[in-house]
Order: sequence, then structure tokens, then C-alpha cells
Amino acid sequence: MSARPKIDDEQRRARLGRRHLLAPAHRAGAPEQVAEAVLALHASDPATVFLSTAARLDRPGSDALDQALYEDRSLVRMHGMRRTLFVVPDDLAPLVQSSTTRKVAERERRGLVAFAAEVGFDEAWLARVEQLTLAALDAAGQASGAQLGAKVPELRESMTVATGKPYEAKQTIGVRLLRVLGMEGSIVRGRPVGSWTSGQYRWELRPALPELPVAQAQSELAARWLASYGPATVEDVRWWTGWGLREVRAALAACGAVPVDLTAGEGFVLPDDTGPVAAPDPWAALLPGLDPTPMGWQQRDWYLPTEHRTDLFDRSGNIGPTVWWNGRIIGGWAQRPDGELVWRPLERLGSDATAAVEAEVARLRSWLGPIRVTPRFRTPLERCLSG
Repeated sequence: MSARPKIDDEQRRARLGRRHLLAPAHRAGAPEQVAEAVLALHASDPATVFLSTAARLDRPGSDALDQALYEDRSLVRMHGMRRTLFVVPDDLAPLVQSSTTRKVAERERRGLVAFAAEVGFDEAWLARVEQLTLAALDAAGQASGAQLGAKVPELRESMTVATGKPYEAKQTIGVRLLRVLGMEGSIVRGRPVGSWTSGQYRWELRPALPELPVAQAQSELAARWLASYGPATVEDVRWWTGWGLREVRAALAACGAVPVDLTAGEGFVLPDDTGPVAAPDPWAALLPGLDPTPMGWQQRDWYLPTEHRTDLFDRSGNIGPTVWWNGRIIGGWAQRPDGELVWRPLERLGSDATAAVEAEVARLRSWLGPIRVTPRFRTPLERCLSG
């Protein structure tokens, strides 16, 4: 018989409601608290950052998040785990950069050099263009990719990629170079060109991040992640970080993670986190597509019934807008072109659950007002409801 602590699915859902600030009594007062709680807000879809934060705030709104991102710089938008774009607390940025992004940036840099060579330019030419770009950005303070292209014409050099395929397109040196400089930490995305739903950003120079030993950064990031998402399996950690299996096991050992028994098999928590957690009062939540909570684990049976997945995911594994009740996904929601918010349960619900979900719909509707949001990654149920 195993002597290890057991953490059942109900306990995992109790932790989720409290630690991810989804139960009303545990909501946050500031966007920085939200980012700290979930560690990293998915930012591939710019609207997700604002909707995920609003779902966890006492008073939903965009002004405080805008201030944190673009004035205080207490939150930073950067590439990280699995090459995904995230918004992370400023103090977490060095851990993400050293544990994960640096290696990805090295691969992206090699790809950029090869791309430039295909266009007909060598590394010396590329280095000169990079220096001109950074100088132009320094002089301007901030600039979009198009504005930089006007100042540094070499950035507009392009070639056709994926020739003959349905997604064939022209790609410029500028797009590739700015992406690499962002990953390397030389520049950072600033205010969007447009509203908070826009994915076109102005770039700014960025102070160099402290460089940490990879093993140290991975250990500290693993500990921070387990504090928010534990218990989790080795495969959960491997999936979320994008690290190799050996790196994951080393990081778990270095941060002192201890094994526990889960319904799904062996999991890990921090040493002081093996005891029971009190369940919050019953709660409902409306989370956007790519929200960090439903995307937080690879093994999802304890909060996402298998029969719901076809409706809620696209073909690439991106989750759409979800409806939650007491730590489980029980449906999906969407916004129609006229602004109406609609939702559909995927299982039979009681009157308490229905009333709680309707209250969250009203809360979100009140905040959004005239704003229209269409997820960047469309899923079957979201398309059905919004149409």
C-alpha cells in the first residue's frame, strides 16, 4: 500500500477555484495579482489577456491592465514556454528567459540567418540592418513594424514562404528580425496599434534581463508553477514548459517536489502542499479561449469531461471560450455580432448552477458594453453559438 499522500479530483478542483482566483471570494484587486496567481497569461490572442484578467478581478476593467502593461511595466509580454506569447509578472521574466526563451531564441536566430541568405544577404548585412533598426527604435522611442520599415527600408526585403501551399505568403526580413530581437530580449512589445483586441504592437527597447543558469531558472520556474498548478504529473509539467523529460525531472528534484497519488497516477506538489484545501463556496466562471486555466495541464479529465472536447477545441488543440461550475468545464459561450452573449451547457445543470452562470454572463456583458470580441482560434461550439 502506498504511503504517499493522495489528492483526489475534488481536492484538485478546490485548489483550482481558490488559487486561480475563480471563486468570487478569492478574486483579485489588481491585474498583477492575477498574473501572479496563474503565472503566465496566454497572449497569442491579445483579447485573452484582458478577458482572463477580468474574469478574476473584483471589478472587471481594462484600464488597470493597460497601466500595468504599458506604463508601470509590472507585466511584460514575451515569448516563453512552447514558443507561446505570454504576459508574465516582471519578476518572472528573467526565469522564463533563462529557462526557456533563450534556447528558442537561438534557434530562431539561426532560422533568421538562413532566411536572409535565401533572400540573398549574408550575416554582415543582417547585422548592419539590426543595428540600424535598434538605432531607429532608440530615436523614435516606440514604433510599429511598418514605421520601422519606413525608417529602415532593408526591413521590407521579402521572400515567398510555403510556395504552392494554401498558406503561401510573403514574409519580410522585418517580421523575422523583430521576432528574434523580442525573443532575445533586446526589444519588447508596447502599446497596440488600436484597441486592446489588436494584435499589432509598437516596439520599444528593453533593458537587458539578468542571465541566470538554466538549471537554476528551471528549478525556480517549476516551483512557481507547482505553487499555482500543483498537483501535476511529469507530463503536465513537460507539456506546459516545453522542456525535455530529463530537464523536467531535474527541475522537480531541484525544487524539492514530492510525489503524491492522483486519480491519473503519480503527481507532484511542493513539500508544504500535501495537506487538504477547503473547497470555496459554489462558483461559476466564463473564461476566454486560450485561458491559462483550461490550458494549464495536459491531463484534463479531472476538470474537462472527454465528451466535451470535440466541441471546445480546434484542430490544433486550442481551447475556445468555456463555462465553469465548481472546477469543471460544463459548457461554452460566445459573443454574437450584435454583442449578445450566449452560452450552452453540455450537460444537465441544476437551478443553482444555471443562475450562477447567468450572473457571470451579466457581469461580463456589463463590462464589455459595446466591445466585440471574436476569438482568434475558432472552435466548433463557439462558431455555432456566435453564428
